[in-house]
Amino acid sequence: MAEWRKYYPNEDDEVEEDEEDSGGDYKISGRDSLVFLVDASKEMFIKGEDGEPSNFDMTMQCVRSVYTSKIISSDKDLVALVFYGTEQSKNPRNSFKHVYVYHDLDSPGSQRLLDIEKLLGEKGAQFAEKTMGSGETSLGDALWCCSNLYSDIKLRLSHKRLMIFTCRDDPHRGDGAKDRQARTKAADLKETGVVIDLMHLTKPGGFDVSLFFCDIVSPPEDESELGLQIEPSRKLEDLQKRVRAKELKKRSQSRLTFSLGEGVNLAVGVYVLARTATKPSAVKLHRDTNEPVRTKTRYFHAHNGGILLPNDMKRAQVYGKKQIVMEKDEVDKIKKFDDPGLVLMGFKPMDRLKLHHHIRPALFIYPEEEQISGSSCMFTALLLQCSENNLFALCRYIPRRNTPPRFVALVPQREELDQSQSQATPPGFHVIFLPFADDIRTVDAHVGPTASDEQVDKMKEIVHKLRFKYKSDAFENPVLQQHYRNLEALALNMLEPEPIEDLTMPKVQMMNARLGPLAQEFKDLAYPPDYNPEGRPAAKRKTAESGGGAAEKKPKVEMSEEELKNHVAKCTLGKLTVPVLKDAYACKQFGIRSTGTKKQELIDALTMHLSK
Repeated sequence: MAEWRKYYPNEDDEVEEDEEDSGGDYKISGRDSLVFLVDASKEMFIKGEDGEPSNFDMTMQCVRSVYTSKIISSDKDLVALVFYGTEQSKNPRNSFKHVYVYHDLDSPGSQRLLDIEKLLGEKGAQFAEKTMGSGETSLGDALWCCSNLYSDIKLRLSHKRLMIFTCRDDPHRGDGAKDRQARTKAADLKETGVVIDLMHLTKPGGFDVSLFFCDIVSPPEDESELGLQIEPSRKLEDLQKRVRAKELKKRSQSRLTFSLGEGVNLAVGVYVLARTATKPSAVKLHRDTNEPVRTKTRYFHAHNGGILLPNDMKRAQVYGKKQIVMEKDEVDKIKKFDDPGLVLMGFKPMDRLKLHHHIRPALFIYPEEEQISGSSCMFTALLLQCSENNLFALCRYIPRRNTPPRFVALVPQREELDQSQSQATPPGFHVIFLPFADDIRTVDAHVGPTASDEQVDKMKEIVHKLRFKYKSDAFENPVLQQHYRNLEALALNMLEPEPIEDLTMPKVQMMNARLGPLAQEFKDLAYPPDYNPEGRPAAKRKTAESGGGAAEKKPKVEMSEEELKNHVAKCTLGKLTVPVLKDAYACKQFGIRSTGTKKQELIDALTMHLSK
């Protein structure tokens, strides 16, 4: 058993493995955790102008959206919801006053979503006042309580984050002792690896971050983050955008060495900026208990029935009618070209990179200062030079061990900020996979009727009228949206799922209003006068001349025994079709089974009987 566990470690235990480095040395495993620490003071329940929702309602809507996204994308992550500044107290062992733990640190589920919905809207404010109330504030006790939530978790956590939602820039109102306690507990949390973020909301007179919270929040994790935002969130969309940017951990697909020349190396992380959204894979459940089942694969010896370990199995390949047996290590050595990494081959002008060179989704690389000191400085210099000279870097790319190399183009991208000074596009290189010569083939273009100049000009007018600025994130997959709405309705015991809007459907009324008479004018130019494009299609031709009956079947061709012997002598039985072989006279005479028999088996049987 000890030998078996050597090859299959932790097989009967649940293994948490989020991402693994392709190169082999870098590995992140464990679960992400997120704690929402929400201010429950009376100021949070004040409604905005013109009927805008209160800060508390905006926060709860944001928390609900995060819970929903966690259930869909990463249901094994841990989420907690804690209120501070409450009148009632509810926490482990009731050690802290005015701290209400609404949800412990655990995986999100349908019941938790229902609990969040109780706090939404006007009724939610009344429910919160009845359940928790508003009382004194001690942010230090709240942070201490959150620290205990983390310490009570026995699972391995890969990333720990705490978000504070408040509209008060001075929660203790000048109480120096409470301020010092909060700063001390915040420092303790940071030392244990917890990242503290502030999601401050709007308040009359403005939110002064420097007054207290600048000492509480964590500094930016890397240069790509802007850290603490000065302007508060005034709308739900802004708040959701900030929370989404913070709660998603930037994880690299792999960390590689980028070689610029002999002895000049820097470390980069490879990221996937966009990924196709798909339905989650089906989970097999036990027929009786409805519990998820796991698949285990075992290899057994064909003769003695013993279990085969990985070192008992070998690889083989037939060359020259001989079976060449190889060990697994030998196969890996054959596949290995070089160590994983990027190697600079040279530079090319940007106009040499064509649109048809993009054969698969691109990756993105960013420097990793922790791996090799000075990587960020060298990477930035290379990025600026490529961007200023309008060049792309041509590199050889090996993503992981025992993987064939690919040639890639590194296209520079400068950093861009939006109106709120948040990062819109990060600085780095896009990794464009270039095709080999075998990947490009010549396709004969279909020759069709040529449009007249008048038709082309009219279509140009139509295209100009229907143009719009395309944004990929403005169109959601309606199939996926309907799928998750159905799951949400099933989990939350809703009578029917919420309707979705299919954004991929064309807006016919708006298009007709833009085009006006252009569409009809183009039809008049393209179609003959008596042609009706919306008319009924022509009837299908009848298959037989006599009133549409079925076509007559061809007569069966039955081969005699003498003809079959001639084919056997000439070794031409393989040229005959399977129906001819099955209907042959010899098959019936010798009792050769023809049903469910392959062609080669029929040929072998006929050859054996007719050669006697």
